[in-house]
Amino acid sequence: MAGSFFRRFNRNKVLLLMVLPGALWFLFFSYLPLFGTIAAFKEYRFRGGFWNSLINSKFVGWDNFKFLFNTDAAFTITRNTLLYNIAFIFLGLVFSVGLAILLSELVNKRLAKLYQTSMFLPYFLSWVIVGYFAFSFLSMDRGLLNHILGYFGVDSMQWYSDPTYWPYILIFVYLWKSIGYSSVVYLASILGIDRSLYEAAMIDGASKLQQVRNITLPLLKPIIIIMTLLAVGKIFYADFGLFYNVPRDSGTLYSVTNVIDTYVYRGFKVTGEIGMSTAAGLYQSVVGFVLVMVSNFAVRKLDKDSALF
Repeated sequence: MAGSFFRRFNRNKVLLLMVLPGALWFLFFSYLPLFGTIAAFKEYRFRGGFWNSLINSKFVGWDNFKFLFNTDAAFTITRNTLLYNIAFIFLGLVFSVGLAILLSELVNKRLAKLYQTSMFLPYFLSWVIVGYFAFSFLSMDRGLLNHILGYFGVDSMQWYSDPTYWPYILIFVYLWKSIGYSSVVYLASILGIDRSLYEAAMIDGASKLQQVRNITLPLLKPIIIIMTLLAVGKIFYADFGLFYNVPRDSGTLYSVTNVIDTYVYRGFKVTGEIGMSTAAGLYQSVVGFVLVMVSNFAVRKLDKDSALF
C-alpha cells in the first residue's frame, strides 16, 4: 500500500508541486484560521500570545452575537446588506452578460480589446481612490456635478448630507467598478461557443437578437447559475471599501450606507472587542453557507446538470 502511494506520488510529483503554493495558501489562510472562530463565543482578552489568550479567555456563549441583534441598528444594517447585495447580483448579472454579448459581436477585435481593457481597468482601483473620484464629482464646493447643476440654474446639493440619492450612487459606483471584471467570465464562455451554430442560424435567417436569445443565453445558463450561486453565498457580506470610503463615513448617511461590515468595524474601533467581530464574521459565513446549499438544492431539483455540486 505504501509502495503504491509513493509510486503515484513520484509519477505526479510535477503536478503536485504546481498545486503546492495554492494548497499552502488555503491551509494558512482558510483552514488554520478556523480555530480562531472559538473567539466568537469568548470574551477575548489578549494575555501573552494569541492562542494562550484564546484558550484562557472567559467563555460567554452567545453574548457576542447580541452585539448584532440587540441594537436599534440591527434591522437597518441587515436590510441594507441584503437589498444592496440583491441589487448587485441582479444588475451585475444583467449588465455583465449584456456587455459580454456586445463585446463578442464587435467585428473589429482590436477595438473590442481596447473597450474590454478600458472597462476592466476600474476593477484594479482601490476603494480609497474611487472614493476620491466620487468626492471630485459630489463635493459641495468644487464638485463637478454641482457645477453642472449650477450651469442649468439648479442650486448646489449637499450630497454627503442627503441620503436620498445614495442608494443609486452606491449601486452605480459598484457596477462601474465591477462590471468589466465580471464580464470577462461570460465573454470567455461566449467565445467558446461553436461558431457553426451561429452560421447555421444565419443561414436560416435568424437576426442577431434571435441568435442571442436562442443560442447565446441558453448556452450561458450553466455559468450564469454557477456565478449567481457563488454570489448568493456572499449576500450577507458587504464590500467594506464601497460603503465606508465612498460615502466618506458620513454619519448623516448611515440610514442608507450602514451595513454589517461597517457596523462591526465601527463597533470594534470603539470597543476593541475581537469576540464581537469574530461573531459577526461567523454569522455571515454560516448564513452564506446555508443560502448556497439551499439555492443549489433548488437548482438541482429544477435542472441537475446546472447545479454547482
